Amino acid sequence: MADNKKKSTGKRPNAITRWWRETLGELRKVTWPTPMEAWQLTKVVIVVMIGMSAILGILDFAFTRLISWILS
Repeated sequence: MADNKKKSTGKRPNAITRWWRETLGELRKVTWPTPMEAWQLTKVVIVVMIGMSAILGILDFAFTRLISWILS
């Protein structure tokens, strides 16, 4: 009976090994950007980040002034 358990557990890969193999298989399917594409996308992210921070800063300033005006 002990031999039967060893045979059945030896054939199945453990969960970590299966996860690692599946992860590598999925990473092989990914279309990676070229360095030029990566740089262009990085610039887009920086521009959007600066724009959104400016908009949020202006809105924060405006609402702070509005609330101060209402409460005073």
